[in-house]
Amino acid sequence: MKPEKNAQLQEAIRNFQFEGALVKAEPYGNGHINDTYLLVYEIGEMGIVKIILQKMNRSVFTKPVEVMENILGVTSHLRKKIMERGGDPERETLNVIPALDQKPYYVDSTGEYWRAYRFITDATSFDRVERPEDFYESALAFGNFQRLLADYPAETLHETIPGFHDTEARFQVFKKAVEQDVCRRAASVQREVEFVLAHEELAGIFNKLLAKKEIPLRVTHNDTKLNNIMIDNKTRKGICVIDLDTVMPGLAMNDFGDSIRFGASTADEDEPDLNKVFCDMNLYEMYVKGFLEGCAGQLTEQEILLMPVGAKVMTFECGMRFLTDYLEGDHYFKIHRENHNLDRCRTQFKLVENMEKKWDTMNRIIQKYM
Repeated sequence: MKPEKNAQLQEAIRNFQFEGALVKAEPYGNGHINDTYLLVYEIGEMGIVKIILQKMNRSVFTKPVEVMENILGVTSHLRKKIMERGGDPERETLNVIPALDQKPYYVDSTGEYWRAYRFITDATSFDRVERPEDFYESALAFGNFQRLLADYPAETLHETIPGFHDTEARFQVFKKAVEQDVCRRAASVQREVEFVLAHEELAGIFNKLLAKKEIPLRVTHNDTKLNNIMIDNKTRKGICVIDLDTVMPGLAMNDFGDSIRFGASTADEDEPDLNKVFCDMNLYEMYVKGFLEGCAGQLTEQEILLMPVGAKVMTFECGMRFLTDYLEGDHYFKIHRENHNLDRCRTQFKLVENMEKKWDTMNRIIQKYM
């Protein structure tokens, strides 16, 4: 770790309400956006206590205070609901540790924002579906998240990333990136550019339905990947939804769709060999079943029928975002090799094509569980 980065980290550690002796602090996880550290403390008879400390990415979250206000509001609501049901709020929702000044964040001497959570013990998050049952559990957990927040006033939440899942707006940003071509990369990705242009109708489908009030705005997670669910190591049950930075008003179909995009794929998000990339219908069905069970009747019939569209829209949107970032110089998503965002984009577009081939099956599965 660079000396200046370590100094920043040590400053942040000193300014939170942590107890005990610090045993170690090390980078943690493989998230694209924030810088995450695992802190290990020793506290007398309590033994080892773990904490997650994060430096928030201000180029992505330009209003970090609003992000934390959303998180505090939602986790307080979840704690209350979990306690009413006899659950364990220490493990079933995120718990924010305040800074020394009682705020849910600390601003360091360079102007960077930090926040801390209690580490959820004896639980694991998975980047890939190792057991189909884990995918079902994640579906139950995200569906339950919808159910518990069904009575939370969505209009009180800040839009932490304006237009985050406004696919129509992202389509316009993409077109601008192609036209400006600041990195002179557009000529080498004509096939991908043409794929986006050919699917333009996907970009506006939900905005039109929203305008006609045919679908409702809800409190949504907006990043419903499998690895944002903690799975209990002993019971293998999904116990906690994490990474709440993008919780804001949104669409249930998009939350469902992003899970399918990420979890029902037969390959990693950045798999360069497209022959390995398919949408697994067994995993898709398992997720449909779990998500609708978790929602427990909170969704309208129209929302349920549109869930396959959500899967296609979210996969298309994500591929378009990767391609846009590639055209603009890879400044949003962290890359670890040349053409990394291009590989990610191609994987998403292959998934869209595969969903289109399996479209009748996807809709039949929805009908089965309605």
